[in-house]
Amino acid sequence: MRIILFGPPGSGKGTQGDLVEKRYGFPKISTGDLLRQAVQDQTPLGRKAEEIMNQGRLVSDDLVEELVQERIKSPDCRRGYLLDGFPRNLAQAQSLERMNGGRAEIAVEIDIDMTTLVRRLESRRVCSSCGTIYNLLVQSLGKKGRCDICGGPLYQRKDDNPEVIKERFRVYREQTEKLRGFYKAKDVYRQIEGSGPVEEVFSRLSAVLDAELAELGENKALG
Repeated sequence: MRIILFGPPGSGKGTQGDLVEKRYGFPKISTGDLLRQAVQDQTPLGRKAEEIMNQGRLVSDDLVEELVQERIKSPDCRRGYLLDGFPRNLAQAQSLERMNGGRAEIAVEIDIDMTTLVRRLESRRVCSSCGTIYNLLVQSLGKKGRCDICGGPLYQRKDDNPEVIKERFRVYREQTEKLRGFYKAKDVYRQIEGSGPVEEVFSRLSAVLDAELAELGENKALG
């Protein structure tokens, strides 16, 4: 089964994707991770992406689609996989159909209201040394302003302010309107509430996935 997980910036889809991978055994495929790994490994696609990014340009849909297509051909994706950050628009969704159109799928959107999103992202801090992400709403740090893992200083991203957050949310809603309609038309779209503790959100997501897997006759989890 293919799981397409999407939601606005700060909705927690990355965290939920990790939990799905751990419980169900579907590898999480993040386009951001794919790009970073390809650049690090200096693959042909990675070198092409690095050149584009070094010029300050956005990586094209075509290149991202090539990376995804290459990844979903891996042996660990035979049973299924979860996509985080792809597709982002209708054109990418149609491209995914061409890549792997015969696979059963479910598209789950994590819905979250603007007020909660602003509070959550305003409280986000990132370690400047190891990149660990904290949220001051749910975590208390051992050393004020320092990472609990490596002791590095924490900082707030420039785009984690109310004005930018609201604009990012607006752009997300605009970009995903057609994507949402595409999956609704296929009757594979589901929506879950994204507010509350991580465990509560995962419980909602698991209920959706368990129902879909039951229909496919698969075991709910791998152990």
